[in-house]
Amino acid sequence: MVADSRLPNFRALTPAQRRDFLADACGLSDAERALLAAPGALPLALADGMIENVFGSFELPLGVAGNFRVNGRDVLVPMAVEEPSVVAAASYMAKLAREDGGFQTSSTLPLMRAQVQVLGVTDPHGARLAVLQARAQIIERANSRDKVLIGLGGGCKDIEVHVFPDTPRGPMLVVHLIVDVRDAMGANTVNTMAESVAPLVEKITGGSVRLRILSNLADLRLARARVRLTPQTLATQDRSGEEIIEGVLDAYTFAAIDPYRAATHNKGIMNGIDPVIVATGNDWRAVEAGAHAYASRSGSYTSLTRWEKDAGGALVGSIELPMPVGLVGGATKTHPLARLALKIMDLQSAQQLGEIAAAVGLAQNLGALRALATEGIQRGHMALHARNIALVAGATGDEVDAVARQLAAEHDVRTDRALEVLAALRARA
Repeated sequence: MVADSRLPNFRALTPAQRRDFLADACGLSDAERALLAAPGALPLALADGMIENVFGSFELPLGVAGNFRVNGRDVLVPMAVEEPSVVAAASYMAKLAREDGGFQTSSTLPLMRAQVQVLGVTDPHGARLAVLQARAQIIERANSRDKVLIGLGGGCKDIEVHVFPDTPRGPMLVVHLIVDVRDAMGANTVNTMAESVAPLVEKITGGSVRLRILSNLADLRLARARVRLTPQTLATQDRSGEEIIEGVLDAYTFAAIDPYRAATHNKGIMNGIDPVIVATGNDWRAVEAGAHAYASRSGSYTSLTRWEKDAGGALVGSIELPMPVGLVGGATKTHPLARLALKIMDLQSAQQLGEIAAAVGLAQNLGALRALATEGIQRGHMALHARNIALVAGATGDEVDAVARQLAAEHDVRTDRALEVLAALRARA
């Protein structure tokens, strides 16, 4: 367990020094230290077993967000992402939040849905009641396929039956299996259960089963995070905390009422969540799909977060979204760096991982809203993006920081300007 998630002077360290710091803080073994140090942590033979037609592996920068305090516990958050400013923004917002107690989180049970589509039923409402009458039999059949999950306290817990009486393909019945998947993401488990109950459902309804597959709208598997920041915490040299809070509320309201703004607003939230999901070997596409569908549950696409001002004048932010993530199975077990990321986070359950990811998404959203409400989104982002531009221009070693500093100071982050700055730097040298 990490005693302190603050990373003093971390940015000033070299990658090797940062790695040593993390290894000491998280109690990593010599083998794990070596895994972080060497490129190509995913052996080609292992990659070849993960997907088809493998010819190599693709690496992303792996960073760590500091300062996070979640439910009174310090946590370091590994993030795999290519976009500048994401890790920095999350870490800085976590630093501010920490002054007011950090993030409070909660989650529901890890319940996933499997859908069994039934066609060819002329009495769909009657068939629905017949399926519900056979609830115990269907649950028993589903649970016969995974004794290990049952032994862990999971398994199919209930069913739902949805009727679509008038579709272009005729009346349709959809049976949902509600499955507690414990610490797994659960896709393979619920798909197998759906396959197993299909013949029984056909017998009960007299219809024909077509699709048997999970739903990525995991609206029974939610993660939530909340943060409260006082005006004193948010204040800067140029602006009062009260002014910043009003700006954040204005920016949030824009996203709440306008789907065009909400799409960008929620993309910023996923800027924080996705890198955590990727770093831990989870299915970021499933999390994205569920999040955006959940944002539309009212019939209109809107913000995943909510921002308010409490009676004391403090800014209160909250987020709730589906979080189908696991600690077992898939790449979380096969990818060496995914296992290491989970160790760094010192997790006890998949629900805890989902809660931390939600907290990071809330922090990322606050960073974007705060920037939009003050100096604008580009100032901080482009300063960090300048390093990328310096690399594109051909800078190496100490040249990278020197070129980036000048581009940022000039507020002119362009490749052609980087080439000019680099040429002048080399001429002086």
